[in-house]
Amino acid sequence: MGLFDKLFSKKECAICGGEIGLFGNRKLEDGNMCKTCAAKLSPFFSDRRESTVEEIKEQLAYREANRDAVAALHVTRVMGSGNTKVYIDEDAGKFMVASDGITKSHQNLLDINPDVIGFEQVTGVELDIDEDYDEEKREIKDAEGNTKRVSYNPPRYTWSYDFHVLLRVNHPYFGEIKFRLNESNVELNPDNPLPQMRKPDPKKNVDYCFYEDMGKEIKEVLMQARQQVRDEAAAAAAPKAAVTCPYCGATTTPDEKGCCEYCGGAVND
Repeated sequence: MGLFDKLFSKKECAICGGEIGLFGNRKLEDGNMCKTCAAKLSPFFSDRRESTVEEIKEQLAYREANRDAVAALHVTRVMGSGNTKVYIDEDAGKFMVASDGITKSHQNLLDINPDVIGFEQVTGVELDIDEDYDEEKREIKDAEGNTKRVSYNPPRYTWSYDFHVLLRVNHPYFGEIKFRLNESNVELNPDNPLPQMRKPDPKKNVDYCFYEDMGKEIKEVLMQARQQVRDEAAAAAAPKAAVTCPYCGATTTPDEKGCCEYCGGAVND
């Protein structure tokens, strides 16, 4: 079979068994997958080519179960801005990070099926602020009447900033989630020319402070929630001290319900 024949030969999806179109193949370590099945994988998953057919099937089974977790989630708080937001269920100790295409594409969270993550799975949160700059130039006409762009004297620069949250998690299918807080660049364009590369103070810019504070709040909320869940788990796992039962007078170690192991009375430990 020649190269042309291999390119246009029909392929079968190892996941659903359907025929894969000409430009619809998604390679796996030991097989092929159609783009429809690939779209069902976690959006934060990046190891498709190194995954076997069996591993992909396991992930798709998890993704179907995740849909039930999304349906059960009661969102009590939404954080973020731009196209991506963090949906938090404070009572259940879980959250989701989802693209805000809900109203734009008439979808709901169940259709998007974002991965539901427990607070205890968070291993770290970072606010990443990317800084860049471009030189401003002005247009002049030369002796032949041609337009060209030249530097100001002294040079002028526009400074721009992007704000990303990098969320690290202990998850079987991905280790981090990175999303942007601002929809468009936050630009600092000074009214007056500044000499050379001296930039204006970004802390004096309202938009800069807004997104910086937003990122810090997301970090604080998730890290505090993680610590609270871990502290509660540690307290529950800690051995209970022996106490005197106020009902039967026996020295007892309260059971998981806080009751005397002899008479069943409630013990305040």
